[in-house]
Amino acid sequence: MKSLICSSPGQFEYQEIPAPQPAPGQALIRIRRIGICGTDLHAFEGTQPFFSYPRILGHELAGELVDAGGAAGFEKGETVSFIPYFNCGTCIACRCGKTNCCTDIKVCGVHVDGGMVEYLSVPADKLLHGEGLSFEALALVEPLAIGAHGLRRAAVEAGEFVLVVGAGPIGLGIIALAAIAGAQVIALDVNENRLSFCTHKLGVEHTINAATQDVMERLKQITNGDMPTVVIDATGNGKAINNAFQYMAHGARYVLVGLQKGDISFSHPEFHKREATLMSSRNATREDFEHVIRCIKNNQIDPLTFITHRVNFEQIKEQFAGWLDPANGVIKAMVSIN
Repeated sequence: MKSLICSSPGQFEYQEIPAPQPAPGQALIRIRRIGICGTDLHAFEGTQPFFSYPRILGHELAGELVDAGGAAGFEKGETVSFIPYFNCGTCIACRCGKTNCCTDIKVCGVHVDGGMVEYLSVPADKLLHGEGLSFEALALVEPLAIGAHGLRRAAVEAGEFVLVVGAGPIGLGIIALAAIAGAQVIALDVNENRLSFCTHKLGVEHTINAATQDVMERLKQITNGDMPTVVIDATGNGKAINNAFQYMAHGARYVLVGLQKGDISFSHPEFHKREATLMSSRNATREDFEHVIRCIKNNQIDPLTFITHRVNFEQIKEQFAGWLDPANGVIKAMVSIN
């Protein structure tokens, strides 16, 4: 079968490899759509933590079910996706229901080979019904679930100010889902095109360009001096993460969805006097996936809005590097494979 392998940073190779033969408890999916995410881009440029080469990338996936692997209620030929976080089931996190942060987690396309292939074998208990969604919409459930999990960690309440730092694909999903939760959303970025997308496509009232505006002053204006009670980082940028500590209201929650390789540094007295809460948000759980699917089915969010680039599988190698350039305006690239 066809595959695309990231052999080293900046290098892709198309290869013919054997099709998988599912073991008991493993489902087989014919991949039809592949969403390109930040993890894929960072792996390609060599900046993704917890990563080794060579690796087949891809975990935002949708396809046709070839073999359900014994999963109850699934039928051959139906449209499916799956939860791409393969957990051990026995560690302390798994026993507490936190399968998203299993101590021995294997994320598809990161720790184990992913979906830039014609056929993929996955644990049958990770399958998700298509629920009538298109291949493209279903492939984008996973990145939206990442945002849903971060918002659930923050326990966002209707009416409060939520500052989302970073209007990339994950940040845009967080922004859309925060609005569904009733939050007053503030989008912060340095890319005016993405801030314009927030305004015109997602209906965000408050945007701040950190490159051209005084962020602290704008936040005070927007929140009547209170500052945001929830801050969510979706940049994975060390400077942005450290800067955002000063944006919190007293009693605020700060959730790190983005991931970077360096250390976090902040003033303990400033953090302490706020009685602030700092937490990370990793991956997502089935609850988050199901919430996103409901939102899409209820027409509360249209994931296709985020797709700016569409390519065929054979075009990935030649176009992938260009998706790293902000000048190309990529929000979400979607790959079709026949």
